[in-house]
Amino acid sequence: MLPKIEEIERRRKSLGLGQKQLAKMVDVSQSMIAKIETGRINPSYIKTKAIFDLLESLERKREIKAKDIHHGKVVGVQRDDLFSIATDKMHETGYSQLPVFDNHQVVGSISERTVLDQIIKGKDPSQLSKLKVEEVMDEAFPNVDKETPITVLSTLLQYNPAVMIGHKGKIIGIITKADLLKVVSSS
Repeated sequence: MLPKIEEIERRRKSLGLGQKQLAKMVDVSQSMIAKIETGRINPSYIKTKAIFDLLESLERKREIKAKDIHHGKVVGVQRDDLFSIATDKMHETGYSQLPVFDNHQVVGSISERTVLDQIIKGKDPSQLSKLKVEEVMDEAFPNVDKETPITVLSTLLQYNPAVMIGHKGKIIGIITKADLLKVVSSS
């Protein structure tokens, strides 16, 4: 189903396109675009679809993707590390979450919440520090491709503290909620 015709002008302007530019790209006259936007004519389905397909394509190219905002250096811990190593690393780096690896494969995660949950469950902090990470780790963060758009990333980050970025089977980065805030503040 196509969007409403009234959307054409708003989307064209949000892309910074003039009527003449849009007309040239979809092979119609500038006056036709003007008439469509003012509601003086109803274009055919084929012309309308061509306009919306072009606008969508331009919007997708312009959208921020995972590769544009991820941290290339991923700080994590190994599953057989002591829990104290994970908490020390979180404290030293200022990160509130870390991926857990088995060699180079992500197998879980550790976060401030993991620590708090263990203490709430009644675990003695001095005993907790002697456990292996794999004994207390949470599920792995979601893993997405570097071309994943920011809209998908923001949805995933509503439910997860971080998202791993992969390419050809290798982890190449990580994105956290703080990274999305940086994107918004720099815009």
